[in-house]
Amino acid sequence: MAIRPGRWRHFKGKEYQVLATAIHSETLEEMVVYRPLYGEGKLWVRPAAMWEEFVERDGVQQPRFVYVSER
Repeated sequence: MAIRPGRWRHFKGKEYQVLATAIHSETLEEMVVYRPLYGEGKLWVRPAAMWEEFVERDGVQQPRFVYVSER
């Protein structure tokens, strides 16, 4: 899955805006640069591998984040 800029929904329901992907300077790991669309809106980073993984909730496997729209 390509992690593209836009609005994404976390499996718990809150939405986030992905701004870009970046490379960690020490490990060369791909990171996702994003901000929550609630609260203070600070910038965060998360490893792309975590962004793309599946999680189990109530016995159901589902993606951690789902792409919603460009905005």
